[in-house]
Amino acid sequence: MKADKTFYVCSECGYRTPKWLGKCPSCGAWNSLEERAESAAEKDKNPKRVSAGKTVPYKKLELSKYMRRSTGINELDRVLGGGVVEGSVVLIAGEPGIGKSTLLMQICDTLSENSRVLYVSGEESAGQLKYRAERLKIKGDGLYVLTETDTDSIIEECQEVSPSFVIIDSVQTMYCSTVSSSPGSVTQVKESTMRFISLAKGEKNVSVLLVGHVNKEGTIAGPKVLEHMVDAVLSFEGDREQSYRIIRASKNRYGSTNEIGVFEMTGEGLKEVPNPSETLLSGRPKNISGNCAVCVMEGSRPLISEIQALTSKSVFPAPKRAANGIDYNRMYLLLAVLEKRLGLRFSACDAYLNVIGGIRMEEPAADLAISLALISSIRDIPVPDDVIAFGEIGLAGEIRAVSAPELRVKEAVRLGFKRILLPKRSHDAIKKTYSLNSDDNIKLIPVKSVFEAIKILFVENDNNL
Repeated sequence: MKADKTFYVCSECGYRTPKWLGKCPSCGAWNSLEERAESAAEKDKNPKRVSAGKTVPYKKLELSKYMRRSTGINELDRVLGGGVVEGSVVLIAGEPGIGKSTLLMQICDTLSENSRVLYVSGEESAGQLKYRAERLKIKGDGLYVLTETDTDSIIEECQEVSPSFVIIDSVQTMYCSTVSSSPGSVTQVKESTMRFISLAKGEKNVSVLLVGHVNKEGTIAGPKVLEHMVDAVLSFEGDREQSYRIIRASKNRYGSTNEIGVFEMTGEGLKEVPNPSETLLSGRPKNISGNCAVCVMEGSRPLISEIQALTSKSVFPAPKRAANGIDYNRMYLLLAVLEKRLGLRFSACDAYLNVIGGIRMEEPAADLAISLALISSIRDIPVPDDVIAFGEIGLAGEIRAVSAPELRVKEAVRLGFKRILLPKRSHDAIKKTYSLNSDDNIKLIPVKSVFEAIKILFVENDNNL
């Protein structure tokens, strides 16, 4: 009888090697290779033959008409592109306890009104699901619950129940009996996901929503190919210590990947925040140095938030830097520009940046507001409360144009800002198409460089700048 063969598989990317390595040659992860044993019988087993498709001339191809179903949650529908597409596979990932299961249970309340929904849980018992559903006041007329981790049994149950929607919570707990590795391994996750995709793309066009875990680095656990296999990847972001949650799409075959959905976690579940700008600006301190309002674009939605900066004299040889909600390297770049071009001694100060509400700003349009907040803090001169700023800053201190300036200006005007600092080119672009109401005393201030920005805001109060 042939002995089992031992090999090592990377838990991050699925790379396979006959010997153990400290670092995966494929993805570069450390200590991610796990030992596996493959029997000779399993190795010689012929793979299942996939039914061959037929070649079709391009001229005879027809456009598919995708049917969407609303989830009943407008913020989630916005991220999905209008709703769940029939026959699609959506992967929802996020930190433990951030609200993934709560959101899916709330979705079931709307989807089960006119369709059958099968909720498969591999982590909770039926009693726990019932308790959550009653807390969220879920009616569940067409909702079916299955507590199972065997993928083959789940597929058989789907054939019997014939649901229109299947929710798998979570894919890391599922396993296929034909695969020898343990649940959560790269092989098991890939095989289980492939079978759920086959279920979704079958004749009945079942929509499948998968819950995915994240690793300690914050990325989706399992092989990277998992994200390529599904139709949409949604990321649940936010701090568990705070009440606000954000859903954004990193991949969407049926819609945009630039939209976000904003929620607030309450005792009755996740509630939509249809106007996040007003919520993020509530409680903003008045006449305090080191904060500035900014407007960034999240897809087609302008979002206004507050950036706070704090600088203090450092007692260490190397000043401390900390950024929350802003790219750490971007912070270093802006500090270097301000010190080189304006002569401000940030190298002798500790610097801290924070975006209110747990929002993460990736757009360079926040550069101008970040710089004004830093200058305001180091000079201890408040930025006027009626000022909002947006614009990208280059290494020479110039302020470059940003996208959708008209939408940003309209959102700022709606929330009561009187003075709007924006790039000169963006001002010229909207000057011809957008006119302000003279009765509102709104003033657009075009600036070409950071020198002009601080001259407008600070020179009147600080002649030494």
